[in-house]
Amino acid sequence: MKAICVAEFGGPDVMQIKDRPDLSAGEGQILISVKAVGVNPVDTYIREGWYPIKKPPGYTPGFDAAGLVEQVGRGVESFRPGDRVFVCGSLTGTYAEQTLCLPKQVFALPDKVSFSQGAALGTPYGTACQALFGRADAQAGQTVLVHGASGGVGIAAVQLAAAGGLTVFATAGTDKGRQLVTERGARHALDHHDAGHFEAVKELTDGRGVDIVLEMLANVNLDRDLDILASGGSVVVIGSRGRIEIDPRKTMARDLNILGMSLMNASTEQRAAIYARIQAGLEAGQLSPVIGQELPLEKAPEAHRLVMESAHYGKIVLIP
Repeated sequence: MKAICVAEFGGPDVMQIKDRPDLSAGEGQILISVKAVGVNPVDTYIREGWYPIKKPPGYTPGFDAAGLVEQVGRGVESFRPGDRVFVCGSLTGTYAEQTLCLPKQVFALPDKVSFSQGAALGTPYGTACQALFGRADAQAGQTVLVHGASGGVGIAAVQLAAAGGLTVFATAGTDKGRQLVTERGARHALDHHDAGHFEAVKELTDGRGVDIVLEMLANVNLDRDLDILASGGSVVVIGSRGRIEIDPRKTMARDLNILGMSLMNASTEQRAAIYARIQAGLEAGQLSPVIGQELPLEKAPEAHRLVMESAHYGKIVLIP
């Protein structure tokens, strides 16, 4: 099989496509024939070597993919060969023509959802769902601001929040991105390059602020986020690329909450609930991943450059 391999930590060009032996499902494992691979920012952090997750030299990157079950190991009863599935997590990495997974990492993919869309589900939709309903305890009737809403996690959050009955404010850096998030359920779409967009949120909420902020770049926005939270509100930190100084007194004045989250911290039971919600949203037509670009597997270095651009649109997918 063809697979992307990372020989050493470094920039995107350390990834090379190689021929590797075909895989086989062992006891309690599922072998997936990969049709599409989801590219996530966390993949780049691990490749660079500074992320807490450390991989040995020669590893294959990736957590997300969609495809067909090729083989099931002894003891696996939840899936059969030929089943359409998406995965969040892998024993061998997903940037490859085949990947090995545990049953808890594999979920049924509805027929109406393409493989490329399925590859966009695992980490982005799982992260958005856990941030909203797991960490922030989002309720119908509340308001939420989604920063960076035109990317994979952002689009997922907009759709999940709108489906959950929340009023959605969203930011994006381009006209195309703002149009996209409006089409996907945002009531208000703001330009995050405009320093006045924080004040605009306050004005649009008659000075109250929003109940929840989903923050993709906390090292830039966190202190300003505290200014636009309603009393008792929460900001959920989904992404950050450095340090920031904040004024803690802002949290004291209005009983505000700063919540961190990582999908990797979710228990097996929480993950099952997360993806059951996502599958139900897909079946109901409330959720529909947006694919910004499809690239062949050997273009993984280019995909890693694109996924870190602030103006990227939709999900970047590799096709083996």
